[in-house]
Amino acid sequence: MAGGGRVRLGWAGMVCGVLLAGCTSGGDGPSGSGSPGARTPATATADASPTGVVDIDPARVPKTAGRAAALVRDVIAEPSAFGPDTVRRTPYESDPRRWAVLDGDCVWQRRPLPKDVLASLTRSFEIPASGGRGPLRLSAVVTAHRTAERADWENAGVLEEMMRCPSQLLRPGEVLTELTDVPSSFGDLGNGYADDVLTETGTYTSDELGGPHPYVWEQSRIGPFTIAVSGKGSKGWSRADLFDRLRDPHTKMRAGLRRAIGRDAATVTASPSAPEPGPTATKGGRR
Repeated sequence: MAGGGRVRLGWAGMVCGVLLAGCTSGGDGPSGSGSPGARTPATATADASPTGVVDIDPARVPKTAGRAAALVRDVIAEPSAFGPDTVRRTPYESDPRRWAVLDGDCVWQRRPLPKDVLASLTRSFEIPASGGRGPLRLSAVVTAHRTAERADWENAGVLEEMMRCPSQLLRPGEVLTELTDVPSSFGDLGNGYADDVLTETGTYTSDELGGPHPYVWEQSRIGPFTIAVSGKGSKGWSRADLFDRLRDPHTKMRAGLRRAIGRDAATVTASPSAPEPGPTATKGGRR
C-alpha cells in the first residue's frame, strides 16, 4: 500500500448503486449470486489506494494472521475506555477465528473468517444497573482485512444489511428494529479522522430488559482496518447517552491504529480529539 495522495474507495460503489442494479464485477461484492448475508469482497484495483487519514507505512501493515491478531489486540479498547464504571461481560472476547455474519433469515451468526480477513476480535462490556438506570451493554470490534478495498466492502455490507433486514435478531430474545444508516467519507459531515465512517441507529428490545431502547453502532475504516463500537440501551439511557459513552473508546482506538500503521505521526490530518459527529449521524450496534 503506497503512501502519497488521497483516494476514496467510495463505499464499494455505494453498495453498487444502492443495490438497484446489483453488482456485476465478476461476482465480487453484493450480487444476486452467493450466500445471503456474506460480505463478498471487491476486486482489488490496479492501484492500491492509500488512506486519506494517515500515510500508511506498508512495512507496518500486517501481512499474516498472527501479526494482524497481535495488532488488533493492541488496538482494541479495554473496559476503562468506556468509563470507570464499565466491567467485562461474559464471554468477554469472541473467538478470533470467527466473525459475525447476518444470514438470509436476518439472524446474526458467528462464522469462520473469510480468506480476505486476517483477524477480527470483539470485546463485550457492561455498565451495571444503578441509580434507576438499567444496564448499558457495549462492544468494541477491530478487524484487519488484507486490503483497503476489502475493508470498504465490509462497510458497504453494513448498508446492504440494513436495507435487506430492517429487523435483525441478535440472539434469541434480542431484536434490533428501525435501523437507519448514514455513511460519510473523509471530509464529509465533519469526518476528518477516518477514510469512511458509518453511523447506525435503531431500537433494541430484549426479553430481559424490555424496550424498545436506543441502539447505536459506529464504524470507521482506516485503510484495510475497520473499528467499531456499539451500545444497547435499557431503562434510563437516551441515544445521546450512548453517543457520549462510545465517543472516547472509538477515538482512542483510531488513534492507536494510526500510531501503529502510520509512516509518520505528523502526517495525521486530524487529532484524536477531533470532534465526533453528533446524534445527527446514525449507525447502530448489533453484535
